[in-house]
Amino acid sequence: MATSRSPFVVGLTGGIGSGKTAATDLFKQRGIDIVDADEVARDVVALGSEGLSKITERFGPTILLEDGSLNRAALRERVFAHSEEKNWLNGLLHPLIRTRMQQLIGESSSPYCILSVPLLVENKLTEMCNYVVVVDCPETMQLERALKRDGSSAETIKSIMASQASREERIKAADKVLDNSTTLSALEDQVSKLHKMLLKRSAK
Repeated sequence: MATSRSPFVVGLTGGIGSGKTAATDLFKQRGIDIVDADEVARDVVALGSEGLSKITERFGPTILLEDGSLNRAALRERVFAHSEEKNWLNGLLHPLIRTRMQQLIGESSSPYCILSVPLLVENKLTEMCNYVVVVDCPETMQLERALKRDGSSAETIKSIMASQASREERIKAADKVLDNSTTLSALEDQVSKLHKMLLKRSAK
């Protein structure tokens, strides 16, 4: 059951291939509640949702798969080259996502709560956070890891990287930078120390 006090919110972000998911998992293993923006973004356009209903009204039934769920590839294609459609979609989804994230944060019962958002800096969601953590590694390593993981082309990944905040912008917004340029074990050591510090900070 959620406590009556306001949750201490730790924003966690990092560019594609930086290891944000690995860091999030390490906090989860320590009993910390995670509010994952990617999961929330899927929830707000799930079957029966207001988001999906509005998208279908706008783009027609061809935007759906046979089972009635959202055809994400078709939607991406529709908005990718059309800034007006992209702006409309962002205008619909961002408030729905933010409201749902705030609801989940309010339900958190762990000593602090991780708000894991790929575009935390870009979408100015740092204002929802008491503390901001950035998972960082060199851009060449981001590209290499994302290529291995996603099976996308180098061009696609470079274009995603270009659309995200620069490494410098992310680091500037951080209260703490986790260096993920070596091993998972080294990342875990950093998370472990940070977790102890956050337990103290959130108890004040």
